[in-house]
Amino acid sequence: MAKYVPFGKINIQNREWPDKVIEKAPLWVSVDLRDGNQSLPKPMGVEQKLEFFDLLVATGFKEIEVGFPSASETEYTFLRRLIEEKRIPDDVTIQVLCQAREKLVKKTFECLQGCKKAIFHIYNSTSPAQRKYTFNMTKEEIIKVAVDGVECVKKAMSSLKGTDLRLEYSPESFSSTEIEYAVEICNAVEAAWNPTPENKIIFNLPTTIECATPNIHADQIEYFCKHINNRDSVIVSLHNHNDRGTGVACAELALLAGAERVEGTLFGNGERTGNLDIITTAMNMYVQGVDPKLDFSNLPSLTDAYKRLTDMPVNPRHPYVGELVFTAFSGSHQDAIRKGMKARKEMMKQAQKNGSKDPNNDVTWDVPYLPLDPHDVGREYEEIIRVNSQSGKGGAAWILEENYGIFCPKAMHPVLGEVVTAEADHLQRELTAAEIYSIFNKQWMLKKEPLSLLDLAETHVEGPADNESVLCRTSVSFKGKTYNLGAKGNGPLAAFVAALRTSDMQLPSFSITSFHEHSIGTGSDTDAMGYVELTFETGKKVWGAGRSSNVGRAGINAVISAINQL
Repeated sequence: MAKYVPFGKINIQNREWPDKVIEKAPLWVSVDLRDGNQSLPKPMGVEQKLEFFDLLVATGFKEIEVGFPSASETEYTFLRRLIEEKRIPDDVTIQVLCQAREKLVKKTFECLQGCKKAIFHIYNSTSPAQRKYTFNMTKEEIIKVAVDGVECVKKAMSSLKGTDLRLEYSPESFSSTEIEYAVEICNAVEAAWNPTPENKIIFNLPTTIECATPNIHADQIEYFCKHINNRDSVIVSLHNHNDRGTGVACAELALLAGAERVEGTLFGNGERTGNLDIITTAMNMYVQGVDPKLDFSNLPSLTDAYKRLTDMPVNPRHPYVGELVFTAFSGSHQDAIRKGMKARKEMMKQAQKNGSKDPNNDVTWDVPYLPLDPHDVGREYEEIIRVNSQSGKGGAAWILEENYGIFCPKAMHPVLGEVVTAEADHLQRELTAAEIYSIFNKQWMLKKEPLSLLDLAETHVEGPADNESVLCRTSVSFKGKTYNLGAKGNGPLAAFVAALRTSDMQLPSFSITSFHEHSIGTGSDTDAMGYVELTFETGKKVWGAGRSSNVGRAGINAVISAINQL
């Protein structure tokens, strides 16, 4: 096929980036107010942009591209309000974009008056296709455009007093530009600007179009870093797009290759397939133990603000932020997560016993299927496991444990799961926690037919210290008929079961083959939950569950519940 050809390789010897790991966060630069805004079907107005700027500052961005002040009145007014209303913190630098034309540069400098720190960002496209089709210029002519732009900025600087100004230059379409030529044009720009280690120039290297695999992009960046003049006077910056769906991977490998600065947007919003997603890139570092220097501790709130201000959706499977990214519907996943969370609780208890003051952070996160603790980004554990017709035996059990303190025995989980998933399949939708609790109650706690308890009295019969017995007198209804019964046993539950066996109710013969109990609630509201497995003479096994403020009564209620499952 001749229509498409491979990008090719970069002639680089002894590449170093494959042996490196990311050990610290880069300098993050938000371009939401420029690249993000220009990609919106309905761009933000001034008030929306002001709120978005405050959101970016609160998140921790120290460099924010605020727009193209010479392009429209909205952009100009927005920047003036930022300056005049003193909205820019002293430790935040704003960045302005401008084509290197004298009239536009002059207007941009006029708009910057009173700003303490700013980056002036100029650019021109350098790729073969742009040179040939868009500009019809030679390489030398393209270099002259870039150098003339630098001179234009230098000439206008005298009009700006009291502003710490830095220059950023982007060889637009760097990703599809011959790497030797990209270095050549940036060296020419550097010579014209004359940066120093104390006042560095920023070379922003955009993957305007993703053209190759991430390893090739890393080679481009490493080549650039090794061949640019006066490397100690240069900040190498990334500006990744996502045409191939590898924007995050390209940025990560480029950081290994020597880049120090990353431009991108929240949620990857940008033209075509979007810009680099800073949230994903930063959180990828976080789960590797690297502090990203950005505050994403309340991603739900950030997501809501973003959707409201941009009128853009967030995919429910979007990494780290999507509604469903911490949610398991699959039964095997749910079971593994439930077990992992249970083990973590035990490890945290042990760490606390061993003197840990912060067991949540001292115990390594190691839960299957969850790359990070949802609490770290403001999510709740109740979102982790959700139940639909695809869910398994552990999903419903997790919901009851986490939301209602009901810990069904493990052997009961398949029965519980079968009942709950059958209802989800019938409704053809996900079930809420409240609905699962209601199903549990309806199936096990509220059934009064065919057997129901009308009255119960217990008398403790004195005997040897190790052989005290209980006399049970009870009145029950079975299939609409009342029976008054009584019997002894070594406890209330055994006595009640013995009483049932003395009746002529024609109950199938059974034995209790499993019994579990736990407390539920706190303080004066504490109840007991009892669970029994009955094995009938036919071999059929049935689970029952009961609740009462009396421990013995909870077990009795569980036996009644089990019989009523028949």
